[in-house]
Amino acid sequence: MATQETVLLVKEEIARLIQHKLISAGLSVEHAAQVADHLAYADSLGVHSHGTVRVEYYAERISKGGSNTQPQITVDQTGPCSAVIDGDNAVGFVVANLGMDTAIELAKQNGIAVVGMKRLGHCGTLSYYLRRAAKEGLVALSMCQSDPMAVPFGGAEPFFGTNPIGFACPALEGKPIVFDMATTVQAWGKVLDARARNREIPDTWAVDKSGLPTTDPFAVRGLTPVAGAKGYGLMMMVDILAGSLLGVPFGSHVSSMYKDLDQGRNLGQLHIVINPAFFGDPQSFKQSILAMVEDLHAVTPAPGNEQVLYPGERSGQVEERYAREGIPVVKEIYDYLCSEALYNRSYELGDPFAV
Repeated sequence: MATQETVLLVKEEIARLIQHKLISAGLSVEHAAQVADHLAYADSLGVHSHGTVRVEYYAERISKGGSNTQPQITVDQTGPCSAVIDGDNAVGFVVANLGMDTAIELAKQNGIAVVGMKRLGHCGTLSYYLRRAAKEGLVALSMCQSDPMAVPFGGAEPFFGTNPIGFACPALEGKPIVFDMATTVQAWGKVLDARARNREIPDTWAVDKSGLPTTDPFAVRGLTPVAGAKGYGLMMMVDILAGSLLGVPFGSHVSSMYKDLDQGRNLGQLHIVINPAFFGDPQSFKQSILAMVEDLHAVTPAPGNEQVLYPGERSGQVEERYAREGIPVVKEIYDYLCSEALYNRSYELGDPFAV
């Protein structure tokens, strides 16, 4: 497959274009700014699966009423260390940001916080929220539901979503340790990005309609769990903690991104934030993390590798390179962002794999 043409942009320009498009779709200036900052952040780290490639879909859902543009979001503090936020099906980024604000405040006061968010839309990449906690000197875990696109271990049809989970912690020097991962070998957005760039995918990512491995991103009909049965167990755990625990639909009952775009998603998400000061000396903790990173860097690299990197470090390297050279955006997507069209084609396809 041929690689699609791209244009190079700075992060601020990407955010400006996204915000303008989402405001045109009906989102408030404040909410559009939050979404735009998040998507530009994703592209700036090279996580293009959660960046500008998503804007056209969000614009369609917002314009059709599937994202509440005037939500009545409520925060119910259920205990000294817990809260439940009802997002009233606002765009997920806004609700997840509020959830992290709440979790950071509670963790600073009481040592730990568990904040559940229910009835929200797609929230993007978890690392965005996790990084915020780490920059406050806190440790954080986050997880969320997604629509059923992954085949369970031993199964031939999708049941759970990619159900990502992420982690972050502060360090003494440099950037915080931050990583997030789908519980599938790759997130669906990676397949979308491969389609946008006309690139093949590894045969370990997904299966076709016959349940056989495929390298054609357009032939994908099911994503595979990471590490087989282990990933399958993780995706079930995430669905229970971010879904059933909060009383929202689970597994195959989770709403699809690509169906009923005039209806709210009713998704669930969970943030867990820990204050290291309640468990020991924060500076010693950070020093330990720094020492761990230095020891990892000193490990003899395997053939073909220059250095052992800690989880999430490669994204930081991409971010530094893009800051110097510009962030590549697929030209077709750039042209859409610069156009007056809310969306050029409908994502309301029923079948998520037909996107």
